[in-house]
Amino acid sequence: MAKQKSILIYTTPTCPYCKQTKAYLDEKKIKYTNFDVTSDSAKAQEMIDKSGQMGVPVIDIEGKIIVGFDKAEIDKELGL
Repeated sequence: MAKQKSILIYTTPTCPYCKQTKAYLDEKKIKYTNFDVTSDSAKAQEMIDKSGQMGVPVIDIEGKIIVGFDKAEIDKELGL
């Protein structure tokens, strides 16, 4: 089995697309590290530096940045 890619997700507690993204990855039993950008200003800045914007979720799959809950793009990056 291939080693799982490193996944970082930048979210806010109230964002419905953030919840959908995490639920989707949980459903697929895919591990990820979640950062709440409302309580961690350093991670918020990191997210902006990576994505060039303030919208969430921002998903970082080994350096490939996906903004928003884009299931097709997530699947493509993870080889699902």
